[in-house]
Amino acid sequence: MTERIIAVVVTHRRAQLLALSLSVLTSQTRPIDHLIVVDNGNEAQVADLVAAQTVPTTYIGSQHNLGGAGGFALGMLHALAAGADRVWLADDDGRPEGPEVLATLLRCASAGGYDELSPVVCNIDDPDTLAFPLRRGVVWRRKRSELFSDPSETDEVLDGIASLFNGALFTAGAIEAVGVPDLRLFVRGDEVEIHRRLVRSGLRFGTCLLTAYLHPDGTDEFRPILGGRMHTQYPDNPTKRFYTYRNRGYLLNQPGLRRLIPQEWARFGWYFLVQQRDVRGFREWVALRRAGRREQFRRT
Repeated sequence: MTERIIAVVVTHRRAQLLALSLSVLTSQTRPIDHLIVVDNGNEAQVADLVAAQTVPTTYIGSQHNLGGAGGFALGMLHALAAGADRVWLADDDGRPEGPEVLATLLRCASAGGYDELSPVVCNIDDPDTLAFPLRRGVVWRRKRSELFSDPSETDEVLDGIASLFNGALFTAGAIEAVGVPDLRLFVRGDEVEIHRRLVRSGLRFGTCLLTAYLHPDGTDEFRPILGGRMHTQYPDNPTKRFYTYRNRGYLLNQPGLRRLIPQEWARFGWYFLVQQRDVRGFREWVALRRAGRREQFRRT
């Protein structure tokens, strides 16, 4: 209880979902010391909601939509400036699975010397199903129970694997070492970029298997190819595809991820040209990927 833990939540025009999230964040058995909400919609109802919380709060209403990347960057820097020892990150459309999440994360992080520790991210409508597929070795896991290699496994943490930013707990030192998200990414891929920096930093990070963060299902974007042996990502609307493919073009040309480029071409080439026979879609993917590689970060 001697550490100062500040929660940072980024929201954009989801006041009802935000209220559900804050109700769990502010009722943890290990209470947060301060709550910072960055509101990319700059809405009065959100400001009122934040002011009504039972913990000390800071509301930052932005008149410019910073996206998830910019919102978390602003919130994390504000948390450091406010004296945070650890920063707990959350989005507006998800919430911790219960009141013990922060206490469990803190215990596991302290005992294992983790600079960043995430909960398992589960489907909010089916908590035994992962919100995003997770690969261990060459096998994709889709169930929370499958994260253990075998039934006798007792490890509490998966080292070197983390789903950011849903419930991620960072030390202040980790943020100093890896930095904050890149505003240019706006949405999509900002968590991949921070994960890349964590890997290269040498800091210890992982996923605590003993607790979870509930999030809307994201598996529908991951389309199986080659009989399910591999997957590729195809978001369900043009805006999501724009930012996903443009940002991946940038990310995969950064140190630590360049080795994935041949696999990227193989997967998306197969998906668009062989499986879907969508030449136009493939050309769009190539163009967006090129824009990201050239760091052409205009918004759609």
